[in-house]
Amino acid sequence: MKVIVYTSNTGHTAAYSKILGAKIGLPVYALNEAAKKLQKGTEIIYLGWLFANNIKGYKKATKKYKISAICAVGLCDTGTAVAEVRKANSISEETPLFTMQGGMDKTKLRGINKFMINMLTKGLSSRKERTENDERMLELLTHDKNYVSEENITAFMKWFNEQTI
Repeated sequence: MKVIVYTSNTGHTAAYSKILGAKIGLPVYALNEAAKKLQKGTEIIYLGWLFANNIKGYKKATKKYKISAICAVGLCDTGTAVAEVRKANSISEETPLFTMQGGMDKTKLRGINKFMINMLTKGLSSRKERTENDERMLELLTHDKNYVSEENITAFMKWFNEQTI
């Protein structure tokens, strides 16, 4: 694996990319920057933000690069929704996929993204009976939160270290 490439919307995926780059000693490029600097077929680790289980920028990255592993950064807890993300993006079982909780920064949301988050917030707020998961999600949506941490990259680091042995 030679390079980390990412797409970020509110900065959480960019933060994970920088943490991973520093930890494993790989260069880090935003997807648009990578297009100018990397050759077609370069082996990458791809990080993208999640929107309705779709990994932003993933399809574009698959057309140009050889993806060794994928980290999907979203609102849900780290390590959850892997099957749903894999299915929504047609990712084979052979490709390592890790989900990591990012956070919320509503000041950076625009257009459909802002609309969808507002709808989700209203929907959760109006529920008479909320699960513990609903409560955590509502807290995240109503108060800008940042859950980016080294703890959330543990599964990826375990996999990566096993690859270099």
